[in-house]
Amino acid sequence: MTVFPAPTGKELIAALAGSGFEVIRIKGSHHYLRHPDGRSTVIPVHAGETIGPGLLTKILRDCELTREDLRHLLRK
Repeated sequence: MTVFPAPTGKELIAALAGSGFEVIRIKGSHHYLRHPDGRSTVIPVHAGETIGPGLLTKILRDCELTREDLRHLLRK
């Protein structure tokens, strides 16, 4: 099993922006992202905290992306 890097909320938002997602609103620490084709998700942004593996899996499922897709987007 390979170790997958745990991104922060800001890093994850930047990576998803490279895939066409954009922040449509912010309520507190929750950033709501939507893709032009209708996919959407919510990402919490807390200073210095990374996104846990369970939440990351849920976000990727919402975005219809694989871990490999995200790994590629994080490298950009």
